[in-house]
Amino acid sequence: MGTIKDDASLVEQALLQDEESKRYTGDGSVDFKGRPVLKQNTGTWKACPFILGSECCERLAGYGIGINLVSYLTNKLHEGNVSAARTVSTWTGTYFITPLIGAVLADAYWGRYWTIAGFSIIYFIGMCILTLSASIPALRPVECLGSICPPATPTQYVVFFLGLYLIALGTGGIKACASPFGADQFDDTDSEERIKKGSFFNWFFFFVNTGALVSFTFIVWIQDNAGWGLGFGIPTLFMGLSIGCFFLGTPLYRFQKPGESPITRLCQVVIASVRKRDLVVPEDSSLLYETPNKSFVLEGSRKLEHSEELR
Repeated sequence: MGTIKDDASLVEQALLQDEESKRYTGDGSVDFKGRPVLKQNTGTWKACPFILGSECCERLAGYGIGINLVSYLTNKLHEGNVSAARTVSTWTGTYFITPLIGAVLADAYWGRYWTIAGFSIIYFIGMCILTLSASIPALRPVECLGSICPPATPTQYVVFFLGLYLIALGTGGIKACASPFGADQFDDTDSEERIKKGSFFNWFFFFVNTGALVSFTFIVWIQDNAGWGLGFGIPTLFMGLSIGCFFLGTPLYRFQKPGESPITRLCQVVIASVRKRDLVVPEDSSLLYETPNKSFVLEGSRKLEHSEELR
């Protein structure tokens, strides 16, 4: 009788432990204080509205600055068409390169949340400087008198480009981390949450395009008809709202700890490939894709499921 009771007690204890483990995420995510997170209190669609709202406002702000920039350079800074186009092309290239910086910092050092937070503040400072350069008479050239258009002074150029390139730097941390941080709110080990994650990306791009649509229509109209101080000021206001919305959801977010630098891992793959070039391929192909451990060896990283799509 004692043995039967002991066995029943062990089974009951195992069931309770299994039930307790299901209350927490299985992907290693933690809360803001670094503790394991309860599924019912964090992540999924409880956290995502803050990320989506923040991204919509940020895209409205970003496109509101960049979409009509050639007009500002030619009409207000009195640059020629060729020079203005070259300036915008250089800035746009920088705008799309900086996410490489944000990605490395997020993956290896800061994590996605703090990368978004830090770069958003840089972004907002840049937009404030740009708005001031368009609003304060001393920071922009005087209006044209007939065919005479005084060029911008070195100081005016410095202030304008300081704001412009702070925006380019700031967007690096947001573009690289916003959608992955949204994906972190869904537990890949939970089949129901894994399905919901696909829906998140649909809504994510819907809100991105909504912000872009408002910029391409309303913001451009304001800039052309009501002035550039207001035309830059409204996107700056929305960038402030983006930051506020993002921080407001902090208690509900799930966080993945940063791991090793992806650059280091890339170099390791190249070196390992060269060193093992003469090894015989095993007959069991599964040995090529998996390690015996259940979890990945690098802290902050998860094992990827094997896929035949890119063979």
